[in-house]
Amino acid sequence: MENSNKQQQQHREGPVARKIEDETAKLPSDVFLWTSTAAMGVSLALHAMGKKQTALFVGQWVAPFLLFGIYNKIVKTEGHDAQDNSRNS
Repeated sequence: MENSNKQQQQHREGPVARKIEDETAKLPSDVFLWTSTAAMGVSLALHAMGKKQTALFVGQWVAPFLLFGIYNKIVKTEGHDAQDNSRNS
């Protein structure tokens, strides 16, 4: 039992990560999905207008937005909130 508590303390989030988790957990996961879809649409429109370099730049935003959405979902289900709740139980 003591060893398990020691391992949890070693792997606890720092204050910056906690603050990021607190803020991102406030956003619905749909925000990131719709933002990535919008980036795809803007990229397509820019490409159709002949602005290929700008289209590529905006198109590269899609993957990070989707990753932010995954991070957001993980934070909501497995983040420090879940760990804090399990300790209080």
